[in-house]
Amino acid sequence: MRVFQIEGDWGMDHLRLAQRPDPVAGPGQIVVRMRASSLNFRDLVVLDRGYGRGTGTLPLIPVSDGAGDVVAIGECVSRVKVGDRVCPTFFQNWTGGDPRPENFGLALGGSLDGTMADLMLLSEQGVVKIPNSLSYQEAASLPCAALTAWSALVTNGRIKAGDKVLVQGSGGVAQFALSFAKAHGAHVTVISSSNEKLARLSQAGADAGINYSITPDWAKATRDITADNGGFDHIVELGGEATFVQSLRCIRPGGTISLIGVLSGLNLTTSLGPIVSRQVRLQGITVGHRGSFEDMLRAMQQMKIKPMLDRTFGFDDLKEALAYLKSGQQFGKIVIAH
Repeated sequence: MRVFQIEGDWGMDHLRLAQRPDPVAGPGQIVVRMRASSLNFRDLVVLDRGYGRGTGTLPLIPVSDGAGDVVAIGECVSRVKVGDRVCPTFFQNWTGGDPRPENFGLALGGSLDGTMADLMLLSEQGVVKIPNSLSYQEAASLPCAALTAWSALVTNGRIKAGDKVLVQGSGGVAQFALSFAKAHGAHVTVISSSNEKLARLSQAGADAGINYSITPDWAKATRDITADNGGFDHIVELGGEATFVQSLRCIRPGGTISLIGVLSGLNLTTSLGPIVSRQVRLQGITVGHRGSFEDMLRAMQQMKIKPMLDRTFGFDDLKEALAYLKSGQQFGKIVIAH
């Protein structure tokens, strides 16, 4: 079977098309023929071994997100059958419940081989069924970014109608957060450095938008938006070092900041006083478990939510797709057709 793998050393120059033997399903295992994959910023980090020892070992098949068909099952498999359309889960052994150390050890496209292969050998516990309302390409965009947004706002954030939500940027997590927040009846403010992207986010349902390159003190600019609420109920914090201080300034007392991204840096210099004195809830979010994924899929089907897709590349064009991701030009998920 065809695979793309990082071999010999880390980096884009060592990402190569290769051949591996077709997998055979053992007890409790399934073989999935992949139909589509989807890219996340994490995939660029993995290329350069950005997670240290947690990045995995070479040779490594990259990319965490994908969708396909079950083509073979081993003994004692009961969750799926041949012909089912499925998505592999990001964390292969986190099926539900509170996070535990062992939940984070088996992540696709990192510690485990990812989705850039014709065939994947998986545990039957490590997939979810795709609803008929979603195509392979749409479903492939969901395991990481969509579930991260869902975990932040719904599973852990308990969002409700009338909440005021701030979403940073226009990337995959941000777009899914906008869709899920609006579906739950929330008021959503988005920030971006692009007026064009702000206009498109407005068309997608955003109630207010702020260009932070024109208005650097965006926290102050949100005061009129949240004047009746004392700040935002939820902030989807994706910037990290450069944005967290302003997030603290515009979260309401008792509000929730979901810390997801650290795109601008890992190190914070800020007073912890406001977190304590205003009882701010700070929650770290790393994707989520299979049970939440299944809840999210049911909600997307019921609410008729569709992911925003940008461009589709061919399997052989993975390097071009990753370069496009790195450029930041995309609006919506980048998909690889198998």
